[in-house]
Amino acid sequence: MSDARALVAEGFGSLLLAATVVGSGIMAERLAAGNVAVALLANTGATVAVLATLIALLGPLSGAHFNPAVSVVQGLRGKLSWTQVSGYVVVQVAGCCLGVILAHAMFELPWIQASRHVRTGPAQWLAEAVATFGLLLVVLGHRRSHDAPWMVAAWIGAAYWFTASTSFANPAITIARSLSDTFAGIRPLDVPEFIAAQLAGALVALWLGRYLFPEGTAQAGDQIVSPQSSGAPAGSR
Repeated sequence: MSDARALVAEGFGSLLLAATVVGSGIMAERLAAGNVAVALLANTGATVAVLATLIALLGPLSGAHFNPAVSVVQGLRGKLSWTQVSGYVVVQVAGCCLGVILAHAMFELPWIQASRHVRTGPAQWLAEAVATFGLLLVVLGHRRSHDAPWMVAAWIGAAYWFTASTSFANPAITIARSLSDTFAGIRPLDVPEFIAAQLAGALVALWLGRYLFPEGTAQAGDQIVSPQSSGAPAGSR
């Protein structure tokens, strides 16, 4: 699989993921008549559905990371070169930002906004670390390639509800959501701490994953989460 096709797949998937997260949040908020629980439920359902679909569709092209934390961990594992990791991160961030702009355009909102949605404090940071930790543990530990879409989507759907932060678990989409003053937004001031917590959670998952899933026990998973130089089929919000 060529690096160019993998980058296009990562960028396109990140765009659609972010457009779904933000767009469904806008739609949910408009239809829920102030009921935040109903709005979050709708936002969760749309995110879970699109995440499972995109991983199944684009996994064979790029590994379907859509998430710098996943790509960095795969670089640390030696499954991606650091040149590949750098390319992935750039297109993931750019794709997510374009996805937010697309969502705003579809709902006739200003294309770029500065979010005023405050998300900060130790509880929020801990929640992001836990959400990202669980996501990476799923990525590292799933045994069969066809399990990745539902397992990753199921984790994110659950983490929407059991974490205080509603589970961003993705530095690229965290940056992009700071450009949206809507239901899914996050204040730009709060972004660095969220990203630091996400990367910390990812590194803990890498450490524990090496113990729980030694090399050779998760080979099927590697086919989903990291494209191989041999050209074999490569395979998360």
